[in-house]
Amino acid sequence: MKFKYSIFLFLSLSITGRAQLINDITDPVDYVNPLMGTDSEPGLSNGNTYPAIAVPWGMNLWTPQTGPMGHGWAYTYDAYKIRGFKQTHQPSPWMNDYGQFAIMPVIGMKFNQDERASWFSHKAETAKPYYYKVYLADHDVTVELTPTERAAQFQITFPESDSSYVVVDPFDKGSYVKVIPEENKIIGYTTKYARGKLINFKNYFVLKFDKAFDNVHTWEGEELAVGVAEMEGNHAGAIVGFKTSKKETINVQVASSFISFEQAELNLERELANDDFEATKKKARNLWNDKLGRIKVAGGTIDQVRTFYSCLYRTLFFPNKLYEINEKNERIHWSPYNGEILPGYMFAGTGFWDTFRALYPFLNLVYPSINKEMQAGLVNDFKEGGWLPEWSSPGYANIMVGNNSASVVSDAYIKGLRGYDIETLYEALTHGANNAGPMTAVGRAGAEYYNTLGYVPYDVGINENAARTLEYAYDDFTIYQLAKALKKPKKEIKYYAERSLNYKKLFDPSSGLMRGKNKDGSFQSPFSPFKWGDAFTEGNSWHYSWSVFHDVQGLIELMGGKENFVMKLDSVFDLPPIFDESYYGGVIHEIREMQIADMGQYAHGNQPIQHMIYLYNYAGAPWKTQYWARETMNRMYQPTPDGYCGDEDNGQTSAWYVFSAMGFYPVCPGVNEYVLGAPLFQKITLTLQNGNELVVNAPGNNVQSRYVNELKINGKVSTKNYLDHNELMKGGTLDFKMTDKPSKNRGIDKEDFPYSFSNESKR
Repeated sequence: MKFKYSIFLFLSLSITGRAQLINDITDPVDYVNPLMGTDSEPGLSNGNTYPAIAVPWGMNLWTPQTGPMGHGWAYTYDAYKIRGFKQTHQPSPWMNDYGQFAIMPVIGMKFNQDERASWFSHKAETAKPYYYKVYLADHDVTVELTPTERAAQFQITFPESDSSYVVVDPFDKGSYVKVIPEENKIIGYTTKYARGKLINFKNYFVLKFDKAFDNVHTWEGEELAVGVAEMEGNHAGAIVGFKTSKKETINVQVASSFISFEQAELNLERELANDDFEATKKKARNLWNDKLGRIKVAGGTIDQVRTFYSCLYRTLFFPNKLYEINEKNERIHWSPYNGEILPGYMFAGTGFWDTFRALYPFLNLVYPSINKEMQAGLVNDFKEGGWLPEWSSPGYANIMVGNNSASVVSDAYIKGLRGYDIETLYEALTHGANNAGPMTAVGRAGAEYYNTLGYVPYDVGINENAARTLEYAYDDFTIYQLAKALKKPKKEIKYYAERSLNYKKLFDPSSGLMRGKNKDGSFQSPFSPFKWGDAFTEGNSWHYSWSVFHDVQGLIELMGGKENFVMKLDSVFDLPPIFDESYYGGVIHEIREMQIADMGQYAHGNQPIQHMIYLYNYAGAPWKTQYWARETMNRMYQPTPDGYCGDEDNGQTSAWYVFSAMGFYPVCPGVNEYVLGAPLFQKITLTLQNGNELVVNAPGNNVQSRYVNELKINGKVSTKNYLDHNELMKGGTLDFKMTDKPSKNRGIDKEDFPYSFSNESKR
C-alpha cells in the first residue's frame, strides 16, 4: 500500500510540476520579490540588497530601516525591529548613503531611534516595487507607502490615541527642520553623506499632512524642545502629534530636492498633484509593468519566473536620476562636482568596475533611451568635474580600479546610441586614459608607468596593479573601437590598438596565468595563484587571468592552444576552493562566498570572473558554456532573501542572470556581439524600443535539456557561437532546439567563434 501511494505521489508531483509552468504573464511586477538578497551581513553577502520601493531610475528610493542611523545595512531580513522609513540614494551598503532622512509613526513621544523602534514580522509585511506595507506592533500602527520619481505618499493607520505622533529624522552631520502648523507642513534638509567631499550639499524635503497637528515639537540630539517649531543643529528633528480615532488614517505627501525648498515643493506638486494614495500606487504599478513587460518569459517554473523578474527589477535602479525639472520644464541639477545648479542631465550611484560588464550592455539592448540620458549626464560629469567618475556616489568616490568609463561610453555609441555630445566624451576618455586623476579611482593610477612600460608595476607602491593593467588594456581597446567609429586619425587609432595588447606583458608562461610584474621586468615573487588581493582586486590570479575580454584568441595562444585553454577553464571548477587571505589580514566576504559555493575557484559572487563561463565558445566547446551557465543560474540564484551568491552590485549580478536566461551574454562590451549560452525558458519575447520584437524560442527546454543542438536565426540554421547586436535590433526569431546531451559538432569551427582582436584582420 505504501509503495502504491509513493508511486501515486510521484506521478502527481510530476504532473503538477509540468502543470505549474508559467506561460501567460500579464503583470510581471507581481513576480518580483524586493526582499531577494536582503538576508545579508558584512561577513557574508546573499545580495546585500534592501527592499527598494521606487520607480525605475527614480531620484529617490524608500526602504524600511532596521539598522542604526547611518549604517550601510539599512535593512536586513533577520532584523525584527523597524526604526523608520528612509528616503535613500544608497547604491550598496559598502558605499553607504547620502541625502537620507526617515519618517516614523509612533505612539507616545519617542524620537530617539532606539526608543521609537518597533517589532515587526515578515508575516505582516508586504513588499512590492511600487508599494510597501508593514504592521508596527509596538505602536499598533500600519504604514503604507508608494513612490514617484522624486516624491512619495504615506498612508498611516493609527489606533485610538491622544498621543499619536509622526517623527521626522534628518539624521546627523548637520540638519534642519521647521514645522508650519497653519499649512500642516514640515520642511527641512539633511546634509549627511558618506563619500567624497561635496560642496553646497543639501537634500531639501517637504512633508504635507491631511490632518492638522495637535501639538508641535522639535529636537536636537537627545533633547526635546517642547512647542518649538524650528530647529537646526548636528542632529535636528521634528515630532508632530495628533489625536486619532481607531483605524484613523493620516496621509502624508513627501518630496525632496537637491536644489531648494521651492524645487522640493514643485516636485511634490508636479508628481503627486491631486492624486490620492491609490492613484499614485496605480501609476507606479503601471510603470513597473511597462518596464518589466519589455521582456516576457514563458515556459518556466514559478521560481524561475520570480527569480527572472526579481533580477530584472534590480537592473532598473542605478545609476539613478539626480536631475530635476524646474518651473520652466527645463532639466537642471545640483552638481556633485562643483556644487552649482546647472542645466542638463545628471545621474549618480554606480561603479563602472561592476556594471560595465553586463548592466550597461543590457540597457543598450532593452532600454537605450535611458542610457542616452546617462551618456548626456556623463558629458556634464566631465565638464563640471574634469574627469569621468568611475564610481559616482554621488560625485567621485575613491574606490575600485580600472578606467571602465571607456567601456560604458564606447559600448553605447557602438550599439547605436546617438543624440549627445560624443566628441566631448571621447575627449574625456582619452584624458582619463593617459593621466592619473586627483584620486586613485579617477583617471588611471600608475598612468606614468602604464604609458611607458605597458603595465603598472608590482613594486612601485600601487596596489592591485595587475588588475589595473588588465583593465586598462581592455579599456584601451574600447577607445580604439570608438576612435574607429568616430574616424579619428589613423595614428591615434593605432596607438590604442597597440596598447590593447598590453595584457600579454603580464602573462606568466610558467604558471599559465596572469602575474604581477616588477618595474625591472621580472615577475613578482613569490607567487601564489590563490592569493586574493595584492596584485589583483577582490580576487586572485585564477579569477583575473580571464580578463582579456577583447582578445580571447590571443589569450588562447598564450595558454598553448584551444585544448589547453579548455583544460585551464575546466581547472577553475575542478580545483578546491583554497585561498590565501593574507593580503587582507582576514577572510573577506567574497572569499567566503566562493568557498561555500562548491564550484571550485569559480567565484560568481564577484564580478571579475562572471564572464569566464562563456569563454568556452572561443575554443570550440560551447556545450561547456551551456552546462555551466545553467548550473550557475540554477544554483546561485533563487527568489528568496538569500537568493544571490554575493553582492548584487547595482544591477550587474542581476543583469548576468537576465542575459543568461535569454541565452546570450556580452563578454566584450564595445563589440557588436553577444556570446551564446542556452536559454532558460521555453519562450522569451523582447519588445525593443524601436518597435521590433525579438522572440527566443526553446520549446524543448526543461530541467534536463540544457544543451543547444541547433539554432535557427529567422529560419536559417546558424552554427555561430555569437549573435550580432544590429541583427537582433531588427527583431526576428531565434529558434533553439534543446537536448539533454552535449552537441559536440556544433560551433566547433574557427568561423563560428566570437570576435577576438587578434582575429580582426581575418574576419
